[in-house]
Amino acid sequence: MLISQDVRTLQNLIRDSFRIRENQNPVYVDLGGNLQRFSSAQHQVLFGRRGSGKSCLQVHFLRQAESNGDPLAIYIGVDEIKRLGFPDVLIRILLGVFQRLPNAKGRCFGILKTPQSKIVASLRELLDDPEHADVSKKDTRHTEGDLGLQPANGPAMKIKAQRGREVTTTFKSKKLDHLERHLQDYKEALRGAIKGKWPTVFVLVDDFYLIRKDLQPYVVDYLHRLFRGTDAYLKIGTIRHRTQLRVHEGQTIGVELEQDVEGISLDKTFESFEETNTYLHSMLLEMARVGNKNMDVAALFNADAPRALTLASGGVPRDFLNIFVDAVDMSVQAGKTDRLTPTFIYKAAAQHSYKSKLANIQEEAGYDAEALSRVYGDLVTFCLKEKKKTAFLVSIDDSRQHPEQHELLQQLMDFKLIHVISQNTSAASGRQGRYVAYTLDFSIFMEPRRRGIEIVEFWKVDEQRRPIGVRESPDYALGRAAAAVANAGLAPVEEIVESVEVEDRSDVPETGLPRPVVENEDGPG
Repeated sequence: MLISQDVRTLQNLIRDSFRIRENQNPVYVDLGGNLQRFSSAQHQVLFGRRGSGKSCLQVHFLRQAESNGDPLAIYIGVDEIKRLGFPDVLIRILLGVFQRLPNAKGRCFGILKTPQSKIVASLRELLDDPEHADVSKKDTRHTEGDLGLQPANGPAMKIKAQRGREVTTTFKSKKLDHLERHLQDYKEALRGAIKGKWPTVFVLVDDFYLIRKDLQPYVVDYLHRLFRGTDAYLKIGTIRHRTQLRVHEGQTIGVELEQDVEGISLDKTFESFEETNTYLHSMLLEMARVGNKNMDVAALFNADAPRALTLASGGVPRDFLNIFVDAVDMSVQAGKTDRLTPTFIYKAAAQHSYKSKLANIQEEAGYDAEALSRVYGDLVTFCLKEKKKTAFLVSIDDSRQHPEQHELLQQLMDFKLIHVISQNTSAASGRQGRYVAYTLDFSIFMEPRRRGIEIVEFWKVDEQRRPIGVRESPDYALGRAAAAVANAGLAPVEEIVESVEVEDRSDVPETGLPRPVVENEDGPG
């Protein structure tokens, strides 16, 4: 079964869609109706974790627009310009827009003729212009809170802990002055270029989160002001908690969600596990049907493997597909060519493990990278070494009192190291208040399997329709996260994980999760 030509065709189709580029024509499976919403004449921000399908949707829309001849779609990938400062990154985006408008060249005998051709020339000159005056803005943020300490031989103590972060943004006043003075000129040139030629223009700015976070409000503010009142619409693809859309400096700079721009989320979470599970496997089925409309994808899995694939992926479409492809290869190489089992799914997931996700933090999180790594290391210690459970709770009241630490948790979720399983739950054992429940990513404890760890099976429900084990999970205090950020002596995450004992798997069948040994390798039906 796993060595059939249909499976090879499916694997190759998935491999060809691993990384989406502007010049590709990706297979896009629109199960959520997002393409229709994205096609509306509205300014929008498309949110989704890495691998959720943001680029796939935008590039598919781009190809569709080219094929239909309407609307004019302009795609700008931030990855190529992410190292530019402000306002050069904005100038580059403006160049990308005006260069692709009709008559952008507009030359006759070497003389510039159209407004947009003149704008392109002036923006190029401005980009290369030396800087003259720097205007610095300092944003100093301080947080403080009580840290509870319990010495080995003495009474409990509370101490005040302070943490501050100073963000300095340097703007180039000459270039900014030029852009502001000519905003109306750019707007009129934009209107003139598309009038009578295109009903609408969509400007797709992909991977917006790669622009420095403190600069993002200024970029989106200018673009929104430029396109507002025209037939051009801004479509930004980004990651939610690595994006800052507005800032207050006496007046609001940037845009407000659901007021100035519409938000669309592509993220599928474990909060609705069955819905996410169905969505991901339907996506795999639709991709398989591109090669063979009669292909029986369900027959490729044993009874426990579909659920294991969803859990191992964290609900992220690209991870789901990547793990599937690698799991098939590993199973075939091991001589298991009948059906996929959880063992090979979790082995494949280990290749897309927390180590690569931690590397993404170092590459992309900027000044938050060290804090994120320390908090994650402390979470792993708390869950796997101290409490011996894979899930944890965070008090909603505690989140309000520690907004910076709560934001770090949200970023860890965006980096796919933790996953939300309930946004609002009570806690067992008489604990008061409401909580948000999270699970560690399964790649950190399933391969190799960690000894003595209780896997919280949140996808199952009790007689009261409540997820099993979630209310009984330990609550993680965000004051502890603040202490972890301040503690430069914490062991690296890799050392913490490797110090958790590995279970002897020699007598455990290939089922999705720990359970009594059974004779049937395929697990229960």
